[in-house]
Amino acid sequence: MELLSSKNQNDMQGGCIMGTELTRRSFLAGLGVAGIAAAGAGLAGCAPAANDSAAATGNGGKAAGANGAAANDTEFIAASYVNPQDTDYRQNTTDFSTLFSPIKIGSIESSHRMIKSAAGSATYLAGLTEEFFQYYVNMAKGGVEFIWVEGELGSLIAGDEAAPDAADFCKRLVDECAQYGTSLGLQWAYMGGDVAELSVDDIVKIEDVGVSLAQTIQGMGFKALEINAAGFNIGEHFLSRFHNTRTDQYGIGSLEDRARFVTECIAKIKAACGDDFVVQMLIDCVEENDNLTNNATLMDLDNTLTAPSNLVITVEEGIEFAKLFEAAGCDSMHLRLGPLGNHPCQFASDLYFILNGIEGATGYGTQWDFSRHFQGQLDGSHSGAGMLIDVVARYKEAVKIPCGTVTYMDPAHAPDFFEQALADGKVDFFLMNRPITVDSEYVNKLRERRADEIAPCTRCLHCHIGSNQLNRMMGYCRVNALTQRVMTEQGPATYELEPASSPKKVMVVGGGPAGMEAARIAALRGHQVSMFEKTGSLGGMLGFASMVKGPHENLDDLAAYLERQLEIAGVNVTLNKEVDQALIDSEAPDAVILAVGGTRTKLDVSGGVPVIDFDSFMTADMGENVVVYGSNAQAFDCALWLTVRKKHVTIVTPSANKDLDMQQSQHAMRFMTTALYSLGVKVYPGASIKQIGDGQVTIATEVGTNVTIDCDAVIDGAEMEPNTALLDGISVSETYAIGDCNEPFNIALAIRSGNDVARAL
Repeated sequence: MELLSSKNQNDMQGGCIMGTELTRRSFLAGLGVAGIAAAGAGLAGCAPAANDSAAATGNGGKAAGANGAAANDTEFIAASYVNPQDTDYRQNTTDFSTLFSPIKIGSIESSHRMIKSAAGSATYLAGLTEEFFQYYVNMAKGGVEFIWVEGELGSLIAGDEAAPDAADFCKRLVDECAQYGTSLGLQWAYMGGDVAELSVDDIVKIEDVGVSLAQTIQGMGFKALEINAAGFNIGEHFLSRFHNTRTDQYGIGSLEDRARFVTECIAKIKAACGDDFVVQMLIDCVEENDNLTNNATLMDLDNTLTAPSNLVITVEEGIEFAKLFEAAGCDSMHLRLGPLGNHPCQFASDLYFILNGIEGATGYGTQWDFSRHFQGQLDGSHSGAGMLIDVVARYKEAVKIPCGTVTYMDPAHAPDFFEQALADGKVDFFLMNRPITVDSEYVNKLRERRADEIAPCTRCLHCHIGSNQLNRMMGYCRVNALTQRVMTEQGPATYELEPASSPKKVMVVGGGPAGMEAARIAALRGHQVSMFEKTGSLGGMLGFASMVKGPHENLDDLAAYLERQLEIAGVNVTLNKEVDQALIDSEAPDAVILAVGGTRTKLDVSGGVPVIDFDSFMTADMGENVVVYGSNAQAFDCALWLTVRKKHVTIVTPSANKDLDMQQSQHAMRFMTTALYSLGVKVYPGASIKQIGDGQVTIATEVGTNVTIDCDAVIDGAEMEPNTALLDGISVSETYAIGDCNEPFNIALAIRSGNDVARAL
């Protein structure tokens, strides 16, 4: 692993195959933000094609850097070429014959290979509520036939702290899901301290806790228990030489000793619950330590320093463990990535690809080279999709029980790719969470060939915040406005849409995500909805955001989904029509929903350096040294885009440190800031641009000093401001402003506001 760096980039020879810089600028010049957004994903075709002769081994992808640029194109920093991306993997020619073929895991049968993993819901934080109940029933209705429920449920249904009505609640949940052919299992994730401090009696007691939990849930109708021996759980700590320093029968003397705690748990549960009760094992199938500061040095007898980073579990060790688990009675394997210092990347390892042009960034200012790290076994060429499939194939060769894997397993996203993995026998089933959480009808829609109606996961990681009430309030889904909000004080009262008691004529002004969601919901409730968009396409800033962020976050898919939903709901859409008061009067609507986006106040500075509008930064001519003014997510995305293209970037913002990049999820924010800082981007919070000179800018800092730096251009990425003037003076009794025109923030809150307002009409 290397520190993110642009060193040695000049050693790469060769020019742009298509004259990239000229082609982009000639294509985009004069379009402005609306034109760029309309061009959308089509711009990707303007990047140089991958070198056909490039080796496709290791990462398994084409020799392509940022935005698909060829490896001999010197437009980008060196970090862009570490993990080449194959951007052409999303073909859809399959009938999903293997995906929708039956599978049997122990005694549990499913008619397809998509299983809900035990993650993603914060509903348990409020207890055994109707929200919790409906969350899983909706997935069963949507076609999921095997659901793993989070281990946190265990504390609510077993032991001294069990809720008094736990048995009745769980039996009702099991019975309701069974109406749709769905079986439930529970994950057991026992969190403990240093395993070296446990006595043998302590270990036996923990094993017995697992047995008791299995018996309890079996009595409630659950059919399975998943033992979580991955991540930070006690099972992984026994398996791992990184954590386990014992020298007895549970120590590191042999693979059998390291696996003993887990194998005893499996055997005891099977003995207590019978062979028909399914036990699945979740383990780190290959590990690395991405947080190198979490590396307490050990000293051996010869005073030789040894690095715990070298004590991670290899694929070969994991396979031997799987054999032992199978022999103990395990019915299936759930194989997950094992970065020791980064929990989100253990279950959502596609987070490593969230930075466009620095694929492999770790969140610690370093970068994985997937052709070398994790033993070079991962497929790092598809923006994190299906990363572990080739590793799982090795496990399948060694054991007879079914093997599944997780991390953005999304067959609707790349149909041929995921179907072929199943057809080739590399993996038996996909453990899925985010795609099903975003759209609980995912399976049924895919089975019915309605993939264009599936709400796409945009992989922003807003959904995973933590496991306490404060974090529950912060967590949400960018696309599904109900996730972690429905039946709470923050969201709608029900999942279902209440039909309009009195259908109204509704006029939606603006075709961005907020307006599209509002129009969709209002029309589905029975209102007569017309949408007016001043440009020639729908999506608002989504196309522009996709251009800056790259394909990882599926923002083009989101725009396409919302547009398709308008068609299904019967919304009357008028493009290339700017709305004024006269048009509103002529339409005579009962309600107007304003969703025209925010405005930006011009940066009030001038001098010898050009000030470039944010909407034009991708097309403007500028020198090497660039100041980005602003601290929102858009400003940081801009800084990354420029840094990847070899600009020396400084961020100046009047906002405080705590507000930097705050519109992104906390995980995306950490990856973004650590990567940029490692690459030399300097941020001045609480600062202002005091003076622009000839080739220089003077910054007034928060501590009262002035700093003068070289500067060839200033990009104005200041905070957006509300833009509701169109509503002033109109003669409509019911008016709403939503999204950025009302309260500028991010895509998620824009969609949420559209959903909430349309439900209130």
